[in-house]
Parts: sequence; structure tokens; C-alpha cells
Amino acid sequence: MSGFIEGEDRHQATLFPDRLDDFVAQDSAVRVIDVFIDDLDISGLGFKSEAKATGRPGYHSTTLLKLYVYGYLNRVQSSRCLAREARRNVELMWLIGRLAPDFRTIADFRKDNGEAIRLVCREFVMLCKKLDLFADAFVAIDGSKFKAVNNRDRNFTRAKMKRRLQQIDESIERYLGQIASADRQEAEVAKGKSGRLEDKIAKLKEEMARLKKLETQMLQAPDQQISLTDPDARSMATSGRGTGMVGYNVQTAVDAKHHMIVAHEVTNVGHDRTQLANMATHAKEAMGTDKLEVVADRGYFRGEEILACEASGIAIYLPKPQTSGKPAKGQYSKRDFIYKPEDDEYECPAGERLTRRTETHQNGLTIHRYWVSVCQTCSLKSKCTNGKERRVSRWEHEAVLEVVEARLNKEPERMRIRRQTVEHPFGTLKSWMGSTHFQMKTLKKVSTEMSLHVLAYNMKRAISILGVVPMIEAIRA
Repeated sequence: MSGFIEGEDRHQATLFPDRLDDFVAQDSAVRVIDVFIDDLDISGLGFKSEAKATGRPGYHSTTLLKLYVYGYLNRVQSSRCLAREARRNVELMWLIGRLAPDFRTIADFRKDNGEAIRLVCREFVMLCKKLDLFADAFVAIDGSKFKAVNNRDRNFTRAKMKRRLQQIDESIERYLGQIASADRQEAEVAKGKSGRLEDKIAKLKEEMARLKKLETQMLQAPDQQISLTDPDARSMATSGRGTGMVGYNVQTAVDAKHHMIVAHEVTNVGHDRTQLANMATHAKEAMGTDKLEVVADRGYFRGEEILACEASGIAIYLPKPQTSGKPAKGQYSKRDFIYKPEDDEYECPAGERLTRRTETHQNGLTIHRYWVSVCQTCSLKSKCTNGKERRVSRWEHEAVLEVVEARLNKEPERMRIRRQTVEHPFGTLKSWMGSTHFQMKTLKKVSTEMSLHVLAYNMKRAISILGVVPMIEAIRA
């Protein structure tokens, strides 16, 4: 091997062994983990691990917490993989003092301390606020679907159950037809073929009986849906037409300046319509500000949610979905009717005034109805309505929605900022998690897993922005 760089003899003894600290670079992220967790008041976070009075002592919460944060920061999420890394990874040996807990101990810590781990994630958000990383009180809110540990074939909705039972019925009918055809053939051929087909029919009938039992359980569920592997996972539609997945809907509020995740929550509801006020309020509390600006996509548009945000000092930028089918028919939409607040009337395209006539209550909302009686003689009636007269509905708090719409019209670039801001963390997290996404089951445990991912993401972002040494100095300050 002459002429090449040669390594040391692995059997050579040394008088003064190297220290572990010499193998860990001063600008390594593992040093930030060490200082951050040592600085935490673990006793106030609710970790369940306690020192045993008798028997073999357990591991301290800080040890296992450091192990998990390091693992998620380096895309090692499995308890078995973490146990293996603790025995061969020099940085982990340095971080947890050459301790090597078994995989069951590691897994039980994550399972038993979900709420405390979520509080640790929140503590790091507080640290980011202290470091002035949330200088702009402006966040983007969005949700994304993450796969659960539940195959699509082990999830049943009413539509999927009906379709599956129909497919079995059709298969049985087809096999019965093939048996009838086989009976007209030679005796030996007919007997063999009929036997095979009858076995298939028997298996299909067993499957049908199993599905009937599952259907009974499914119909008893509140949302008439059942998942066999992860009971909390739900079938959710995705952006692709006619596609979907069985998983969870992860909500995040992301700081527009540094793309830090300010607040997050895991739900098993497949839409975002009821999440705007909840996520905006969490973001406002985390950032410690009296006023907050929030941008979201039209999937969050819901009058009650917007009203709650505006009442809390949260300015919303949100496009209004266009659900009317009238423009497709060549008719005027509600947008063509101009509201006159001073008179509480609408002005139609023909210049007539629609006055308030009735008040109704729909889904807990007070709706006012406006119309005028001269539509029958109007020259524009064919472009307006097919009925006797055109009626316009108005929610009692619709002025709030008009303020939000006007605000977005003045600053349309906010929607471009939303896309650049909130898609970044989701793309990064899904890349780290791999194609399987979540590894744990049930909503509670999945929420814990997501908190560890968010903590690792925020920590990596903060280190990238500030650097290791300044972060350590700021934590110790």
C-alpha cells in the first residue's frame, strides 16, 4: 500500500486513550441537543420515568429524550435502530454517556411520555421566540395528509364496503355461470373444474360473511368508518382526483420569515374547514403577540372561523371559494349584486334595489334574504334567474368576510408567500419520514411522533440560521 495514506493499526494499544469529546466537532448539532435538554426543567414537564427505590435503576428522562431528539434530527426514528446506534455511534456515546438502553425501554419512553414530549417541542418554540426568530407576526397555515400504519384494504367506509360486497356478488355469479358451462363438458374435466370453482365460491362466501360482521361494526362508529390496523386512522381524499389515503391530517402554522413551525396539531378529520381559528390562536399564543396576520388557502374558508379570528385580533388573508354554478349557465353570480350597507340593500345588474324580506336560520347561522318584485318585467331576467325572482342570501356577519376579501385584493402576493412558506416544511418532513410516513398507531401516539419531527425540524432550521456556537451561547444566557 505504499504511496497511499495509511491508517493506524487497530491492534495498537495507546497509553493515553482519546477522549470522546475529541471525536465530536465543536460545531456539531449534537452539542445543541445536549445544552438545550440539560437547560430544560424536566420535572415541570410531566415525564413519567422516576428513580426506582429497589431493583435495577431506570434511565433518566433526559438521557432518553436526548436519544430521541438526536435520532429524529438524523432520520433515525425506530426504537430498534436507536438502540443499535447507541452502541456504535460516537456522537450518541458522547451525548448519553455511553449508555445503551434496549429497544423496549426506548419505545416505552416515547409511548408513555407523549404529552411531555409535546411540551418539549413547545419549549423550543419559546426559545426561538427568545432568539427573535419570529420577528414578523405573520404565519401561513396549511394541512397535509400523512400516511398511517394502515393499508387501504384494511379501511372500510360505507361506499368501499358496498363496492366490495358488490364485487364479491359479481364474482360468485361469474363462477356459477362457469360451473354451468363446465357441467356440459366431459365428466372428468367437468368434475375437476367444478370442484375448483366451488372452492373459490366457498372462500368468497366466507369473505362476504367477514365483511358483513365488519359492516355492523362500521355502522356503529360515529363517522361510519373503521380501520383495522390503526383504529384512529381515516380515509382521506388527496389533491389527485379520485385518489386518497388512509392517514392523518397534520395542521401547521409556519412563520413566514424563517419557515419555522410555530404550532402544529394532528387530526383525523379529512378537511381543514374547522381548523383556522384553532391553529391561528395557537400560533398567536406561541409567538406572544397581540396582533397576528394569517394566510391560508380556500380550504379553510368558513364564516364562523373567520369571525372568531377577526374578533381575536387575527387578520386573515383567505380567498373565497366560488361554488356558484350560475356563471357556467351564463347567469349572474352573487358577486354581480353590489351590497349597499347604508341602506341594507343589494343593487342588481339592472340597477334595481333588492330589499331585505325574510330572516332564516341555517346550521346555527342567521341568514337574511333579499329580493325585488319587478324581476318578471326585467330585460335581464334570463341572465339572472329561472325562477319568479332572483333572491340573494346574506349572513348577518358577512361584512367580516367582505373585509377579508378586500384585504386580500389589496395584497394578492400574500398567496404566493403562503405557497413558498408552508409547503417547505411539509416537503422536508415527508422526505425525512420516508414513504411510510408515521410508524406509530392511534392519534395520541402519532401526535407524539409528529412533535418529535417538528422539534427536529425547528432545531435544524435554527442551527442553519444562527449557527451552533451562537445557539449554545443563547441557550446558556
